[in-house]
Amino acid sequence: MQLLYRLANTALGRFIIQILFNKMSFLIPAKRLRETETLIAFQHPQPSYPVHILLMPKLAVANFGALDTNDPAFLRDLVEVVQSLVDEFDLTEQGYRLIVNGGKYQDFPHLHFHLISGA
Repeated sequence: MQLLYRLANTALGRFIIQILFNKMSFLIPAKRLRETETLIAFQHPQPSYPVHILLMPKLAVANFGALDTNDPAFLRDLVEVVQSLVDEFDLTEQGYRLIVNGGKYQDFPHLHFHLISGA
């Protein structure tokens, strides 16, 4: 897994990630929960929580600061998908968090959100 993280942090790795998420998301080997024109949501391959879902834009966005505020389609999809997942997994009562990491806390060089719940 560490090798994949190192590859993802190279120019070639970022290019592959963009192609994979933007054009060939069907190849991602994960349990897909939602997919829209702008994002894909799937179970984290190495979950740290009982509910651990990743939400990633299909377009290349390096981090939260790089989001284009003039193009609200991704943010609209993000809110709608998170709301539907919270309902589907019945997370309102038990509680949940939507997390975005940045800077030294962002291990993967592509914007992604973690929807988590549980101990």
